[in-house]
Formats: sequence, C-alpha cells, structure tokens
Amino acid sequence: MDFKSRLGKELLIFDGAMGTMLQNRGLSAGAPPELYNITCGDAVLDIHRAYVQAGCHMLTANTFGANRLKLSGTGVSVERVVSAGVALAKTAAGTGGASVALDIGPTGKLLRPFGDLDFEEAADIFAETVAAGARAGADLVLIETMGDTYEIKAAMLAAKERCGLPIWVTFTLDASGRLLTGGDILTAICLVESLGADALGVNCGLGPEQMRALLPELIKYASIPIIVQPNAGMPKLINGKTVFPSAPDVFAGHMAELAAHAHVVGGCCGTTPAHIAATVAACRGISPAPLSPKSYTAVSSYGKTVLFGDSPVIIGERINPTGKPRLKQALRDNALEVLYREGLDQTEHGADILDVNVGLPGLDEASMLAQVITGLQAVTDAVLQIDTADPAAAERALRLYNGKPLLNSVSGKRSSLKTILPMAKKYGAAVVALTLDDGGIPDTVRGRVDIAEKIIAEARGYGLSQRDIIADALTLTVSAGGDNARVTLDAMETIRAQLGVHTVLGVSNISFGLPEREKLNTAFFTLAMGRGLSAGIVNPMSEPMMDALRAYGALSGADANCVGYIGRFSGRIPKAEPAAARDVSLYDAVAGGLREQAGQAALAMLDNTQPLEIISGHLVPALDKAGQDFEARKLFLPQLLMSAEAARYAFEAIRPHISKQGGTRAARGKIVLATVKGDIHDIGKNIVKVLLENFNFQVIDLGKNADPALVAEAVCQERARLAGLSALMTTTVVHMEETIRLLRERAPDCRVMVGGAVLTPEYAAQIGADFYARDAMGGVRYAEELFADTRT
Repeated sequence: MDFKSRLGKELLIFDGAMGTMLQNRGLSAGAPPELYNITCGDAVLDIHRAYVQAGCHMLTANTFGANRLKLSGTGVSVERVVSAGVALAKTAAGTGGASVALDIGPTGKLLRPFGDLDFEEAADIFAETVAAGARAGADLVLIETMGDTYEIKAAMLAAKERCGLPIWVTFTLDASGRLLTGGDILTAICLVESLGADALGVNCGLGPEQMRALLPELIKYASIPIIVQPNAGMPKLINGKTVFPSAPDVFAGHMAELAAHAHVVGGCCGTTPAHIAATVAACRGISPAPLSPKSYTAVSSYGKTVLFGDSPVIIGERINPTGKPRLKQALRDNALEVLYREGLDQTEHGADILDVNVGLPGLDEASMLAQVITGLQAVTDAVLQIDTADPAAAERALRLYNGKPLLNSVSGKRSSLKTILPMAKKYGAAVVALTLDDGGIPDTVRGRVDIAEKIIAEARGYGLSQRDIIADALTLTVSAGGDNARVTLDAMETIRAQLGVHTVLGVSNISFGLPEREKLNTAFFTLAMGRGLSAGIVNPMSEPMMDALRAYGALSGADANCVGYIGRFSGRIPKAEPAAARDVSLYDAVAGGLREQAGQAALAMLDNTQPLEIISGHLVPALDKAGQDFEARKLFLPQLLMSAEAARYAFEAIRPHISKQGGTRAARGKIVLATVKGDIHDIGKNIVKVLLENFNFQVIDLGKNADPALVAEAVCQERARLAGLSALMTTTVVHMEETIRLLRERAPDCRVMVGGAVLTPEYAAQIGADFYARDAMGGVRYAEELFADTRT
C-alpha cells in the first residue's frame, strides 16, 4: 500500500532533522542547507538513507527554504535546488517503499497588512516551489513550521492550483497553543481543513513533553489525520555547542505516548536517525487513533473561531450602505475608517461576526470589497461574513480573506449553484443558503424546505460538507402579509430539525414599512431563538435586541449559571451613537489601530493641547494599554502592530507642529537591532523595531545576516546602551553567542537582549545575554526599564 491508503490505518513515521545533521557534516552555521543538494549531494543522500534504514516511511526533501526570497543572491534557481532535493530523496527511498514530501517552510516575512509581503506575491513564491517539486516527482506537499494562518493559506492555495498532490500542513505553536499571529489550535484547524488538507499537526518549537499538552485540542477538533513532530527537547548550550538534550531512547518513549493519539509521528530540530530508529522500535504494534470526523459548524478569522451551537450567534448588520447615507458617502469618498470604526463598535457590543456589504451603484464592488475586507482584518480579529451578489467580488474577497469566511450567499437558482458552490469549495467557505430559486421565494413552509434540501444536495456534489451550509428561511415583512412571520419561523424550525443544518435570519427585515421597528424586531428575534435559530443578523448596538439575547440564554439554560445575563445587567453597556456620527478619540483610534482617524484626532487636539502633551498624555498611554493587553493575551500580535502603526500616523501628523513651536521629542535612547549572521528570518526583529520606534526609541537596524563585527562596530559608533539580537534557526544561534562575546570585549557597558523561536530563558543566560525577550513587548519593557531616566 502507498502512503495515501495507509494514512489513518497504520502509524506512519516521518524522518528527523536535516539542518543539524548537515552541520555535523560541515555545513557552516547559517548557510542555506538547501544548497547542499547541489554542492554536497552525497551528504544529503547519506542522511536520507540513514533515515530509511532507521525505518521511516516518509522522507522530507531538503527543500524547506527553497524559495526565491531565501535563495536570492545565491545565483542558484529554485527549480535547480528543488529538483535536486527531490531527486536525492527519491534515490534514497529507492524500492524500500518510503514516500517523498516536498518540504515547504515559511518565507521569513509577515504578510500585509502586518508585514511587507503581499498575499499574491507569497502565493506566487510558493507556487514556484510547488511546481518544481511536482515536476521532480514528489509524492506530497508538506507545508511546515507555519505560524501565520495567512501564509498557510497562500501556500495551500499555491499547492492546490499548481499540483494535484496530497497536502499536509503542520504549524508551530507556543506552549500555550497559539500561533505567532495569535490564532489558537481550533482556528488553525478550521482554516487548514476548510482548504482541503489531507493531514495536519504540529512541529518544531517544542519538545515531545510540551506537545503532549496540545494533543487534546487537536484530537477534539481535527477530522483528518494528526501529525506530531517535536524537537529533541528544548535547546541547551553545552561546551559552547547548541544541543537538543532528549536522547534517542527518552525521545522514543515520549513518542510512543504521542503515537497512541496521532497518525503520523516524526522528529524536528535535533533529532537524528538514532531518534527515528528508537521511535520506530518503541511504536511497533501501536495502531493510530481512530479517525473521528467532527460535525461542528465553524467560521474563523486569523485569530478567532465562531462555533455555531446552542447559543445564537450574533452577526452585526451595520456595515451595509442600504438606508445609511453616511456609510454610502464614506464608500464613495473612500473614507473607509468609518466602516472600520463601525466594525469595532459592533464587536464591542457583542457581535460575533460582522456582515460586510459594500454594494453601491457605480462602485467597483470587487475592488472595494477586497479593500474593506483586508482593512477590517487589519483592525479586528472578528470573523467576517462576505455579503455580495457579485460573483467576481465574492471570489476576490474569499481569496484575500484570512481565515474560513462565511459567504452570503447561494440560492436555489441554477446559475447561483453553479457559480457559488465551486468557489466556496476552493476557498473553504461556509455558505448561507437562501431558500429561493428561479421561481422566487415560496409562500409555503414546504417550498422553502425543499429548496434548502436541494442546495444541500448540490453542495454535497461539489464536495462541500453539510456542516458548512447555514440555511436562511428568509424573513419577509409582516406589513406585506400577516402570515409571513409564521411561515419563516416554521420553515426555519423544520430545516433545522429535518435537514440537520444550522439556520440564520435577517431579523430586521420583519419590520420594514412599520413604525417602532425595534419593538417588532426584538419580539421576532425572541420567537426565532425559541424555535432554534442558530444565528441572527441584527444590530448589536440595539439594547433591546441584546437584552433579549441574554434573557433567552438564561431561560434556555445556554447561559450556564446566568453568567452572561448577570454580567450584562450588573454593568450595562451604555447605548452608543453610530460610529459615523461621532468623533473618535486619539486614545481609541490608537487602541483600535485606526490610522487615518488617529492622525485626524491628533491634529484636532492641537487647538487646545501642546504637541508634546499629546504624545506623553495620549499616544504613549494608548500604546502602553495595547502592550498591557498583549501581555495579558487580550489581544495578539496583529492588533498590537496596527496600534503601533496608528500611533505612528498620529505622531507624523503633529511632527511639523513640534518643530514650529520649538519643541522636540527627545529620543529615549539608541538601540542596535540585528538578525544574527547566517539567519535570513527577520520577522521577529522587524516587529520589535516597529514597537520600539513607536515608544520613541532610536533604532539602528542592521537587518538580517549581520556579521558579529558589524554589530559591535555599530554599537561602538552609536554608543548604544542596548543591542537586540534575533535568531530563528537552530543553526545560527552559535553566531548569536559569538556576537555577544564580541560585544562584551568591545562594548562592555552595552546590554544585550535576545529573542527567537529557538531560544529559551536558560539558553539565553548560557550564551551571556542580559535579557531574554519572550515576545516583542518583552523587549520594549526591558528597554523602558533600562532607559527609564530618559523617558519623556
């Protein structure tokens, strides 16, 4: 049997590390291991053969960093490196039955809007590698060591569009189970499964003991086979050398425990053929955990997942120009921060999902919807519902959306089914199914149920799961027919009970043409919840509507111990004005990541506030609050970066006025930052730079692959009191230690902070660092402490 038929039926064993093995054969620290496919092919072949002899079923081609960004400047093409790497692995596999995975790692950059790499460029970079690997004869595509859902999506789309090979995805999590960009395990699974992965799991970053703690979440939510590939423990420095301490027999003992709950096991950094041989022996006779397809319905953003269940989901209706003159004008003027503020207000008042509709006559809807979707995802991690009748706009938005979106909508019309369902399948969307067809909206319950049944059947034919269909029985105003509410509610209840799919209603449609609409809306919403409504498209800014939701939760038992009810009414949220009708404070604009409004608010304050007071009394406190929320895990890296960007906009807006009034914003101190020699991953360093600059530190950025002598020279020349060093590769930490040693010799008064995925506090201390930064804000806090005497 080949690996495709064996997957899920017997335990499959991956190989172990390549980079650390090549280091033992002479690869210099930081040199691209992939170039050995061409310059030292025999060494790569020997390592592959050693893993085959150890008993592994799956070989990973030496192509982890074989993309045009990382190979830039080497003079060697992606095609040459990838084809050589796959060929070497296939030669080692020989007739022994091992399969070969094209290995694809991250680009080393953050994607826009949080970084500088465009989504389509990332997809094209991955596509080049995928195409070369497929031509070379790889058996599957392994997308590994991923910490960003957006980059995962770019790589998966590239693989789907450029080859027909199976796709396996493993992500790298911290000990709490979070991705770099904040998503949890469920959010990662939601995205990866929706895009059609054949297996998923975790690799790198953690040892087997730490990964064991993450397995329950993987098992709970994954419907496809699970992969587990830990490091050989957490790295330590022993006799000046980076060592992964877990010996083969110890590692294998842990892996036998993990194998009882997984389907594919293997090793990552620090593991060797001896580790894999011991794992094969320890796992002999262990059958993989039975596959358990899950039936939950979920949609996600990059950092959050919404599950449909007993408690109704709230879909905020207010980002829609229908009947909203101010919103229409904002769209025509491209004043999109009005929409973003509207989105933030709705989430603050209880919206789980934001409906996004930008359809206006004369507007390029495809371009505008894409712009609004990406703009909203820059300031909030809320899940979005893409609401459009334009197929071109829908496809563009689905492609750019970071997560598993909810698409509103498909109908029973033949043209809609043929256009929308394949699109939803490709981009992994859940779909709102409207119970209308070419004959219009049926007057009867049976007619609407039949259309819902037809859509579900058609969706299944396109490969969509029934759990990804959410039926809308369609709310018609009671002013046009006294039976309209009853028919809608009966149809909704029947669809939920008989067809087994979740339901949604546009609640406010019930009251069109009538006075005191909020009263009707609230009563109808309450009736619908009592009949089993899964999600309501409502105005979360309406106190009566949200009061009804909390009351229903308490009465139905969905709100355990009435916690939500008590929380709402013991500290009632004040009724807010619509976002378009009120000013946004500088503090709120920075906290919300609203760049344009931050600049406008800062300028408005100049009428009665000195520029330096704006900075010290408003900008710095807002950034401090964002930093505190980040440290408390109330917000995550993307929101933190956008807050910093908003603060930068505000500062740039008032900068000319500082000089006019003879004031200066004294820098708090000079800091030299560098990614160490041999390391071309500068995500972490760039994040720290953005935050330090926004906290008014003067940063001298030496970029990536910085020679120790260059770092020492810059520190001495600038008389910097602090240097920050980053390394994301196990093979380059030796250069971090070398840099610290040189700094101690040439600039003994300079403090050194270090960070990176391969480091631990203990390791940082061993190589002589003064401070280990667990995350970007940790680096800022250390700098604040060190430069406390220069704070303005």
